[in-house]
Amino acid sequence: MGRLTLVLGGSRSGKSEFAENLVREAECAGKKVVYIATCESRPEDREMAERIDRHRKRRPSSWRTEEEPLALEETLLGLESGTVALVDCLGLWVSNLLFSLPEQQEGKEEEILRRAEAFCRAASASAADVVAVSSETGMGVVPPAPLGRIYRDLLGLANQAAARSAGEAWLVVAGLPLKIK
Repeated sequence: MGRLTLVLGGSRSGKSEFAENLVREAECAGKKVVYIATCESRPEDREMAERIDRHRKRRPSSWRTEEEPLALEETLLGLESGTVALVDCLGLWVSNLLFSLPEQQEGKEEEILRRAEAFCRAASASAADVVAVSSETGMGVVPPAPLGRIYRDLLGLANQAAARSAGEAWLVVAGLPLKIK
């Protein structure tokens, strides 16, 4: 069964780089690496394309990349033993889920929280170990728009579910990792 490690941090905190180092250690111990990117590249978003390119350049060629913006659960369950998966990141995944559902759909928030719990179950049931990166959004200002507040709250609840399910959790602040679980 898989082991979930959660790496939290704010923007530019160093969380992705820290998670990549955890995965490199697993690779040195003989595991194959699968990088699961939840961000979709869109030609009209040049700034995000540049971010994606920077992340790609940091990854060794030995890592297999899978772009999966929505179906994380199925992807994790399809991984083989002897693999470590780096999911980067849950924050974008929650955003993708939020925008994939109809705007006025009843129970949209409950559906996303159900998916977050399903992600945790899939990580535990996966044959691979999973390192998941997520943004800690609860330490900033209250977003001025309702959609921003809904997203912040949903991601906070998804992070709580992942932290409960994780065997290990880290908070990265200013490039410094702090083990919290």
